[in-house]
Amino acid sequence: MAAATSSKLKCFTCFNLIFVAIFCCNVNTGNAQSFPAQSLAKAFFCFNNKFIYTRCNEAYRLNESGNLNVPREATDIFCTGPCLAETQLVLKCVDNILSDFTFYNKATIRDIREVLRAGCSYTSRRGNFDVGDYFQGEISEARALCNFMISLSALTLIIGFYVLIL
Repeated sequence: MAAATSSKLKCFTCFNLIFVAIFCCNVNTGNAQSFPAQSLAKAFFCFNNKFIYTRCNEAYRLNESGNLNVPREATDIFCTGPCLAETQLVLKCVDNILSDFTFYNKATIRDIREVLRAGCSYTSRRGNFDVGDYFQGEISEARALCNFMISLSALTLIIGFYVLIL
């Protein structure tokens, strides 16, 4: 009886370790070498890093929500001054930490780069920094994939738990 209980305990412990390994591997953190929550915190730090945003007017800065609040009349100031370069540095900082970072508005780093390129271009889109106008409802699949993998890992844990009990 004690041997059977010990065997089940070892099997359950082994299963939990496998679950943790699957969970940690399936939460895609891009280039990050730490836990996802720590990587996310580091990525958010990029938006408030005093060494990156030094001269750009705070009203025009990219934020975690994925919004660029640059009015059309400030386009020249934004595009030819320090704001464009500093915003690109923030995107590079975030991308180096979490390559699949998704902003609160569902925009990706690539989406924001496209907005910057078009907003500062000399085309009909010059001065338009409204992210929603560019990806027009297309939503990144990064979060959906992450949620699917977490659900799959949890389902695996539940099934394994019942198999061990029976």
